[in-house]
Amino acid sequence: MASTFLIFAGLGFFPAMVALSASMDLLTMTIPNRLCLLLALGYFILAATLRVPIEVILLNLSCGLAILAVTFVMFALGWIGGGDAKLAAATALWMGWSTVLDFGVTAAICGGLLTFGILGLRAMPLPAILEGQAWIARLHHRRSGVPYGIALAAAGMVQYPHSHIWAAAVA
Repeated sequence: MASTFLIFAGLGFFPAMVALSASMDLLTMTIPNRLCLLLALGYFILAATLRVPIEVILLNLSCGLAILAVTFVMFALGWIGGGDAKLAAATALWMGWSTVLDFGVTAAICGGLLTFGILGLRAMPLPAILEGQAWIARLHHRRSGVPYGIALAAAGMVQYPHSHIWAAAVA
């Protein structure tokens, strides 16, 4: 059995990585590939540490690949950014089929709230004191996108305690 420290460190890895991804998206409007890759790799390391059955790992992998295929089409249509597509797929790997629908619904709700909030803020003039902050000015610009990685991260955090990997860790 893995040590308690390793289990808690492993459980904290997912929230730390999605929070970092959301922060990067907010500040730069990009989610680096290496963060999504580390998030996916972290799942396999934690699953192996917890001795999650290979069948469960393969099912979760199929979930992540399916979400990658769906989000790749969404990216190709210009509906979402490439980083958002990869973050959604890496998060789906952690969620698995049993939680991915709830994750998607939660992400849609969080994304809608985020979008309406940003559009509302964009309708107001930017205070002069904030104009010097490049990331705030970029976020306020009407032609900028929405850092949807924030919604994906929030949804992942909400659904994470319902995932199989979480259940395996706390069992």
